[in-house]
Amino acid sequence: MYDFAVIGGGIVGLSTAMHLSESFPDRSILVIEKEDHLAEHQTGRNSGVIHSGVYYKPGSLKAQLAVRGNQAMVAFCKENGIAHDMCGKVIVATQEWERPLLENIFQRGQANGVKARKIGSGELKDIEPHVRGLEAIRVLDAGIVDYTAVVRKFAEILVFRGGSLQLGARLKAISTRPEGLLLHTSQGEFLARYLINCAGLHSDRVTRMSKLKPQVRIVPFRGEYYSLVPERRNLVRGLVYPVPNPAFPFLGVHFTRMIDGGIHAGPNAVLALKREGYRKTDFSLGDSLEVISFPGFWRLVLSNLGEGLKEIYRSLNKAAFVRSLQTLVPEVRTEDLIPSPAGVRAQALYRDGQMADDFVIIRDQRCLHVCNAPSPAATASIEIGRYISEQVSEMVVSVSHTFVKS
Repeated sequence: MYDFAVIGGGIVGLSTAMHLSESFPDRSILVIEKEDHLAEHQTGRNSGVIHSGVYYKPGSLKAQLAVRGNQAMVAFCKENGIAHDMCGKVIVATQEWERPLLENIFQRGQANGVKARKIGSGELKDIEPHVRGLEAIRVLDAGIVDYTAVVRKFAEILVFRGGSLQLGARLKAISTRPEGLLLHTSQGEFLARYLINCAGLHSDRVTRMSKLKPQVRIVPFRGEYYSLVPERRNLVRGLVYPVPNPAFPFLGVHFTRMIDGGIHAGPNAVLALKREGYRKTDFSLGDSLEVISFPGFWRLVLSNLGEGLKEIYRSLNKAAFVRSLQTLVPEVRTEDLIPSPAGVRAQALYRDGQMADDFVIIRDQRCLHVCNAPSPAATASIEIGRYISEQVSEMVVSVSHTFVKS
């Protein structure tokens, strides 16, 4: 019997378990991960950016946790000797019609307390000599880190405090027992009083296993990247982003300096035909049918058809991808780019076709399900874990009161 079982060995799951071990030092905690290693999926396959919170709607949970999480992540890395670099980023307007959109982003950043300022083309050249733009936002509260190293430290802290990790254990079913929840896995059965679902790409499925019906369905989008060849890394010093299209839920093709010195360019955001479909050839009939049978998917397609077709075209045509990069860095050439590993984003989608823009957390008496934790979840992971731990504390109090009354 465990007091708490956390499903998912990514950055949100491990942060949650770490905070639970602090809030409940005398309780037993188990993290169940289906892979043989931690951080195998979204956590270990993202761009490694420490986001600032500049884009997000003021007052939203995402904005609050991102800004606080940014500060917490930097402090955690400093305290534990984890390599990171607050190199800053620029969001660049390359066309006249983008100026009002850039101003809107700047105002959001100001409302969220982000350290940023507007700069002209001359100062932009000083910061990023090879970037072309009319004006930009210089964001100081942005950087890069190795999130896999962060997860390893979370796990180390958890185990030091007495928590347990069960790797290679795929969750197959959940049964209710008077004393708690029986978790049927590929490595045997585990009994827990409380369940916290941080399963990322499979979070909606785990929610349904617990007999709850989430309002959202996870639709996987593959982010396809290239890397600059080593001799052309001088084209980018830090993080270079375009002004995102407000009608499309992704940030656009951008340049990201990695903590190892490499430069990633991308992503294209295209539908993945498998929840863990990191290659263009990856396909799962079950995963694909689950997507195309969901009404929200088709409503999303119809409302974003033009942008979606552009993403697909760039995925199939490297020259088109290069042209999109050249709007920011004109000197980039086709031969400067080599393929880089892709990631898959677990995007929660409502039946009306709207993408869940904020974190989606569902609770009942003994279960808490994180059904949507998109970017900037890695940045905000410390604060997300703290927030979830507080929610679980309320569950424990509620169940204890119910037990006393009965």
